[in-house]
Amino acid sequence: MTNKQWIKNYGELATSANRRTALDIVNSGLDAISTESVISNSIRVEDGMLHVKEEVFDLNKFMKIKVLGFGKASCDAAVALEKILGSKINEGVVIGLENKTCEFIDTYKGTHPRPSPGNVEVGKKINDIAIASTEEDLVIVIVSGGGSALLCYPLAECEQGTKLYEASIKSGISISELNTVRKHISELKGGKLAKLLYPSTVISLIFSDVPGDNYADVASGPTYKDVTSVLDAETIISKYNLGSFNLVETPKEDKYFEKVHNMALVSNKTAVDAMKKRSCDLGFTTKVLSYELYESQNEVIRSFTSEESQNTTLLGAGEPTMKIDKPGGSGGRNLYLGMKAIGKFTKNSVFISLASDGLDNSNAAGAIIDNVVLQKLQGSKLDLSDFVSRFDAYNFFEMLGDGMIITGPTGANVSDIMLLITKK
Repeated sequence: MTNKQWIKNYGELATSANRRTALDIVNSGLDAISTESVISNSIRVEDGMLHVKEEVFDLNKFMKIKVLGFGKASCDAAVALEKILGSKINEGVVIGLENKTCEFIDTYKGTHPRPSPGNVEVGKKINDIAIASTEEDLVIVIVSGGGSALLCYPLAECEQGTKLYEASIKSGISISELNTVRKHISELKGGKLAKLLYPSTVISLIFSDVPGDNYADVASGPTYKDVTSVLDAETIISKYNLGSFNLVETPKEDKYFEKVHNMALVSNKTAVDAMKKRSCDLGFTTKVLSYELYESQNEVIRSFTSEESQNTTLLGAGEPTMKIDKPGGSGGRNLYLGMKAIGKFTKNSVFISLASDGLDNSNAAGAIIDNVVLQKLQGSKLDLSDFVSRFDAYNFFEMLGDGMIITGPTGANVSDIMLLITKK
């Protein structure tokens, strides 16, 4: 672990013992999913052999090593990979949220959550490298959360993807259902990248932001054999009245996946388990509610309130669903969940909801909620119900002057993480 202080405004927020404890526990979770640490702990080269977790690859068998990547963690992962493989990398193209300085891999900044023509340009570079790969090549593919928008090709997918995203935020669709549709409007997702890379050897490094072990949903599964069909996508589109889309089938032939090694390196379980260890070390009774909190925000709050008890830490992760039925608003899921949670817990509790990538649809990562926030609200002229009804969470916390957690981009993405500690 890096033992880094990830929370930039820690000094402003750490105004009580309970807040300091809660922030400390969350920081341990962010430390555990540091992309650089994850890569260095999972990959090494020794005597010409590439070790990736438990698997070993003889580098002498390959003419070229190529790196492709997409998602919020991909550029940081590219930097970390270069430290290990160096000049052994012959070429590479990676798209994330920030450009990074690499010697052998070209990194690009793309747009998220809406795809863009710029994403398509990079998608074409990835597509072209994949097509040119041969049986003598080893291709390392970095797959991380956010890749569904960042990996985009051709232009028709960009146009359909934007339309799909706009429709989805008003629908209440689950991420798995959304990604099923995404797999069928793309030339790279749903196993199509694996088909293009065939017959090269592929090592796909998965930085998961989806619930449980559903790694094929990360970035809509470019290197996984897809088990869904056009009919499944049509059913979802009809169920949520998403509109009209041109759908294509995903490859079902086993041969395209025989030389693909999909390896999950990190998930929200990594973060939550690190937080659990830190909480136990601090003497708290600690319980993990779920790694898959994907129900409505009200249900998530009820899950925490129903288990709240003294000297206890409750942990969870996922992406609580939101159905945004009004234009405007500000902030993201975590700020909104925090705003809705004000006043729901005892005065001895601290609740945190945080986007692990550090960007909750804003420059804030999430919110910390306690009795101090409640008292500041009661002493202000802010109408909480009005801000809730308008989905205006960022402006609410900015006007309140307390509660927003600032980390900046973490270079990781394993879904949202949540914590409730209760102690007198």
